[in-house]
Amino acid sequence: MSKEDVTPVDKMRRAGISEASVAAFERTYRFLCSGERTNIPENMIEPISDITGYGALAAPEENLMGALLEKTVVIKLNGGLGTSMGLQQAKSLLQVRDDLTFLDLIARQVLTMRRRHGRTVRFLLMNSFSTSKDSLSLLSRYPGLGGSDGFEILQGRVPKIDAANLKAVSYPDNPRLEWCPPGHGDLFPALISSDWLDRLLEQGVRYAFISNCDNLGATLDFRLLNVFAGSDMPVMMEVTPRCEADKKGGHVARLKDGGGLVLRESSQCSEADIDQFEDISRHQFFNTNNLWLRLDLLKSRMEASGGVLPLPVIVNRKTVDPRDADTFPVIQLETAMGAAIECFDKAGLVVVSRSRFAPVKTCDDLFALRSDAYVMSEDSQLKLAPERNGNPPIVDLDKKYYKHAEYVGLATSRGVPSLVKCERLEVSGQVRFEVDTTFSGWVKLSNSGSQEAVLPSGFYANETVIL
Repeated sequence: MSKEDVTPVDKMRRAGISEASVAAFERTYRFLCSGERTNIPENMIEPISDITGYGALAAPEENLMGALLEKTVVIKLNGGLGTSMGLQQAKSLLQVRDDLTFLDLIARQVLTMRRRHGRTVRFLLMNSFSTSKDSLSLLSRYPGLGGSDGFEILQGRVPKIDAANLKAVSYPDNPRLEWCPPGHGDLFPALISSDWLDRLLEQGVRYAFISNCDNLGATLDFRLLNVFAGSDMPVMMEVTPRCEADKKGGHVARLKDGGGLVLRESSQCSEADIDQFEDISRHQFFNTNNLWLRLDLLKSRMEASGGVLPLPVIVNRKTVDPRDADTFPVIQLETAMGAAIECFDKAGLVVVSRSRFAPVKTCDDLFALRSDAYVMSEDSQLKLAPERNGNPPIVDLDKKYYKHAEYVGLATSRGVPSLVKCERLEVSGQVRFEVDTTFSGWVKLSNSGSQEAVLPSGFYANETVIL
């Protein structure tokens, strides 16, 4: 191990990183060096309850839908490798249904919309330096999308910072680990450095719908587009009521001083405030990371701030090799795209149902998404089954055995159990599932042995099964 006596900003310039990305990082780095607060204390905010619901939104007239599409771009964020699930490639390359990956379904959604409406539905994919090659290879199956130069934005990369002296670090054992992604807030400088922002504006595009690749419920919705286009909001975030599974995720709140909107992530919450952060009855709304953005107003705001969007800084403390706790400590600086609601006056929120929020962050999520608790629509959108009434099943798999996606695949290779009527499934120990297995209500499976146990096919409801 060696450590370079250079600033992280110098290291970025030496690597040829774009000036837009350097400027955005330089701002976050100065913030870190200043020692200013990065937490959002509970005593500075108040909960939000008065948010317009999707059902109150007006649908556009049929003859206006085409004109709205011509002014809109769909942007999907595809920077994550899914290392927490044992993956060494983009999470979007995980198979979801019928050998189709997240990216397959996204491509089919876009192409279906183009055929259905006979319009150019613009599509951009923000890849990272780690996800670009494999993702573009898969999407080559869909020539109708156009060449990658017509839809790819590359997310930047930023240096990891030595936690001891705030200098850039060097890691000769694996130089790739000297760098890290800057969070999906990097979309904004990436739009500048790629010239995509100016290109879209020149083409008459004004509205962007942005969402994560691992959220297949997030498709271009005309009712939301119509309301956003008819408003003076520069940005509108989709939120959904929090449930137990969301308690560690980011929630929205309002500042007591000034009344502005804020997005608070768990990494911005002190230990003293964690109970209130996770109190879903207090902070009721969860950020889906589905964002609607006025591109012309984004450009004006960034120009007024010296070419950057002044997003809050998120400080993540890790080791240089995140898979090896014995390597030296580093700091990774990130920004969150949804925090754009803090940068604009008149930012708005809208409450949507869980049908627009079906992400895969863990193997628990993947297990549920592959089950019949979710159904596939004709336009390749995955939604909660109507019987779920907007509530996903809670799945809690033993992390010792099911931390990695491949083990979920092995456990369900003979069939994924039915979860459409299941409220909660807990699995302790190593279990393999047979075909024609149905869970209802709550079910707990327990295998305390050292060998895998097979759960016989059958119907299980409100019971603990010892294997």
